[in-house]
Amino acid sequence: MPTFTATYTTRAGQTRQLQLQAPDAASARRDLRRRGIVARSLEATVEARRQPASATTASTATAAASTAAGKKANASLLQLDLGSLLEAKPGIREKALFANKLAALVDAGVPIVRSLDLMAGQQRMPLFKRALTGICADVSQGGNLGTAMRRWPQVFDKLTIAMVEAGETGGVLDETLRRLAKLLEGNAKLQNQIKGAMGYPVAVLVIAVLVFLGMTIFLIPTFAGIFEDLGAELPLFTQLMVDLSKLLRSSFSLLLASAIGLGGWLFGRYYATPSGRRRVDQLLLKLPLFGDLIQKTATAQFCRTFSSLSRAGVPILLSLEIVQETAGNTIISDAIQNSRRDVQEGIPLSLALSRKQVFPDLALSMLAIGEETGQMDAMLSKVADFYEDEVEAAVKALTSMLEPAMIVIVGGIVGSILLAMYLPMFSIFDQIK
Repeated sequence: MPTFTATYTTRAGQTRQLQLQAPDAASARRDLRRRGIVARSLEATVEARRQPASATTASTATAAASTAAGKKANASLLQLDLGSLLEAKPGIREKALFANKLAALVDAGVPIVRSLDLMAGQQRMPLFKRALTGICADVSQGGNLGTAMRRWPQVFDKLTIAMVEAGETGGVLDETLRRLAKLLEGNAKLQNQIKGAMGYPVAVLVIAVLVFLGMTIFLIPTFAGIFEDLGAELPLFTQLMVDLSKLLRSSFSLLLASAIGLGGWLFGRYYATPSGRRRVDQLLLKLPLFGDLIQKTATAQFCRTFSSLSRAGVPILLSLEIVQETAGNTIISDAIQNSRRDVQEGIPLSLALSRKQVFPDLALSMLAIGEETGQMDAMLSKVADFYEDEVEAAVKALTSMLEPAMIVIVGGIVGSILLAMYLPMFSIFDQIK
């Protein structure tokens, strides 16, 4: 059986060599994968090169059979994946949990193929399960984990793939996966904070409107009929509310609802266009309260993601391409893209970003210091910590301001309905007297 020499890097950064016997190179890489070793190079020894022609032919036939089986498996997986367009895609939390589990298994010494097989068996999402099964099949045939993950772009984004590939290249896959899980969990926390800050006033406002419509459509006509039977003269405010109730119960309400639905659909189509999205995102950044919150969130996410990619060894241009896609705002994404072009021309990143004027001066100053000292990843990590705390404080302050405002709005709506119903009663009491 041929002998191969594998060269790999340990977690401590030391370069070592390992000799193993295998029928062919694919089997040798598969054996290394089971041991949790990512080989930088794999070369056959002199004895393997001098093996008889029959052995070489048999080895070639085995490799061809293995390749054919792999192609067949991939073809079946591609056929299954055609129905995955309507299936739920894994979110940030699912991918963070995947990275955490895989890091724990790799750190415990479980072979990567066995780890993927275990996680595929425990996965409940059909699309994610098929992806893990396909990746396990590719890795068992000697492929790289990052390369196998690239075949499932609907499951794994560029950020996950880049960090996995960097971890494989450096021989620190478990550490990189833990860093990836922490990064994804941090991004999910930031997004939830923004959704909570913006979702609270929207939810309360929707409830207030529904209460107003319900009382106006169903409650006011009942009291209007009673007042009409009693022959009471309706005050001006009550008469306005009664007229509004009649208007909402007429066919005009259907036209109004259709107009609102059409307006929402047209806005969605407009926001789907590049120019429309840029215009809306630019307006969002200029909002009095939410604009500053969006900028701080984008700054924290940019610094955290870029720091993690740099620490994992991902090239700066690829890192900028990845953080551009995760910016969440078209204006900030365009600024990062233009800065990437400037960096290609040799301009420092801090100077390129300062020209776009989308990030705070403090973040840019810290980035410049990191570039000068050669500790950009550590400096950006500190900036990310600072702005994550700023986002949390801003969300709390915004919520504390919106809560009394929403209470006043809801109270005003309900109070106006009650006032419209009780005003005629006072005139009826005067007539009785």
